[in-house]
Amino acid sequence: MNHLKDVPLNKAYLLLNHGPSTIVTSEHEGVANVMAAAWVMPLDFDPPKLMLVLDRNTWSRHLVEGSAAFVIQLPTRQQAELTLAVGSSNGGEGNKFEQLDIRTSRAKQVEAPIVDGCVAYLECKVISEPHNQEKYDLFIAEVVAAYADERAFSNGRWHFPSDELRTIHYQAGGAFFATGEAFQVSRG
Repeated sequence: MNHLKDVPLNKAYLLLNHGPSTIVTSEHEGVANVMAAAWVMPLDFDPPKLMLVLDRNTWSRHLVEGSAAFVIQLPTRQQAELTLAVGSSNGGEGNKFEQLDIRTSRAKQVEAPIVDGCVAYLECKVISEPHNQEKYDLFIAEVVAAYADERAFSNGRWHFPSDELRTIHYQAGGAFFATGEAFQVSRG
């Protein structure tokens, strides 16, 4: 965790704009949960906002509705098995943190755990939109803190010095792919 550096909030969207799979943590009244989420996207720059789809049948949905907060974290290639595991079990049936031996720390601005070893974190407070939440399972949130592993994200850019630090993208049936090589083109 000593490689984590704050990301300016007006640049927080850059952590998500390459479409990685995410892990969501939440906590309400001392009960915490962790789940995987593929449907997370940046929405606005300043103040920074994002959207998260949370099915009404998930335990995390219950906790997020109670606390009005959650943390989005970007797991690495090394955490693909963990990502699949937290996305394949129901937190209402037991403590996934204990069952899966997940190491955690505490978020900086919201009441929730964070999964150690991820390359980026976005702490969020829900902006109440009852219609969107009920009809579409869509949560809009303001990012109140953002930080990333400087070995993989600095100066507003992702750069992956090793395969172990690459973010991941979920396809289906346990299949992932790692974020590829960056390249730049110039206009004109």
